[in-house]
Amino acid sequence: MSAPAARGGEGPAEGAGMAVEPAESALQRIARSPVTVTFVALVTMVVAFSIAAEGQFNTMDNFRQLAQNVAILTVVSVGTTFVIATAGVDLSIPSGIVLGEVFAVKALSLIHVDEGTAVDVAGSDSEPWYWLVALGGSLLGGLALGIVNGVAVGYMRIPPLLATLGTLGAGLGCALLLQNGVNTATYALDPISTGHAIPGVPNLIPIAALVVVLGVVLLNFSVFGRHTLAIGSNEEAARRVGIKVERHLLKVYVLGGVTSGFAGFLSLSYFTTTSIAGHSTDNLKAITAVALGGTSLFGGVASIIGTLIGVWIPAVLQNGFVIVGVQPYWQDVVVGLVLILTVWADQLRRRRRSER
Repeated sequence: MSAPAARGGEGPAEGAGMAVEPAESALQRIARSPVTVTFVALVTMVVAFSIAAEGQFNTMDNFRQLAQNVAILTVVSVGTTFVIATAGVDLSIPSGIVLGEVFAVKALSLIHVDEGTAVDVAGSDSEPWYWLVALGGSLLGGLALGIVNGVAVGYMRIPPLLATLGTLGAGLGCALLLQNGVNTATYALDPISTGHAIPGVPNLIPIAALVVVLGVVLLNFSVFGRHTLAIGSNEEAARRVGIKVERHLLKVYVLGGVTSGFAGFLSLSYFTTTSIAGHSTDNLKAITAVALGGTSLFGGVASIIGTLIGVWIPAVLQNGFVIVGVQPYWQDVVVGLVLILTVWADQLRRRRRSER
């Protein structure tokens, strides 16, 4: 009787004449997890800067400001995690954010909340339904971009790098056409970012936290998340077991577009103006955060909590360097080197698994 195959491709098969490797304990798996390594690195940075700049870095006000600064990128990175989990990539994130801003402004103008009116309605006179109209516009802009990306990648079989590179330029071009190349200011959404639904906590922080929670549930406790990881692990195998790969890829890229559009809505509320040229590197920041958080750039392995940690690492580095008097440009050097090491470690893990 032949020996049974090893489950999940991990370890040797059990059978006569073969040594059985001891099962890895849950504690060992946690210790070896890329998310754990990234978290330890983040904690080490926080402790180091707290010691080097005691009373300046390790203050509640500084951590609150840090959390607010990374909130918008966190929202984008959650959507990007799902895209990369399919072994894809989305370079069109800046277009999604900008289109979210522009569509929100256009939606407000349709109900006659233009620049002048927005100044008048800011504060106590600002109506929540203005926010809903602007939110609908932002999500529509991100949805449109996501559909184009999903059709191009899922149904037209265009490589994600090229497809999203094309929509990056096209989306920014559309935004420039809609705005005639000029940014528009509005204060109608100002209460969203300046308000405190939770005393002492700016609204952007709980909004980003809610998106993270929804991302965790969607990735780890839903059929959508399982199918996403299955496609990233082996697209052909996923197709053979009945997963409609093309349709699912469309959904994943729509999710990425919608989160970008929502980030545009939050950005407009925070900066009170569209910023057509202000998000040019957000795609690279999101991809870096996702990779640092343990999501494999080769697909099949993903972590939303890891992504959240990955978002914080560059922010903590930049903030800490500024406080201790080190040129903040070193942040790019450190993050770049860490990213290279992270991808290299991921390749080594995949190679070891394939050799078992």
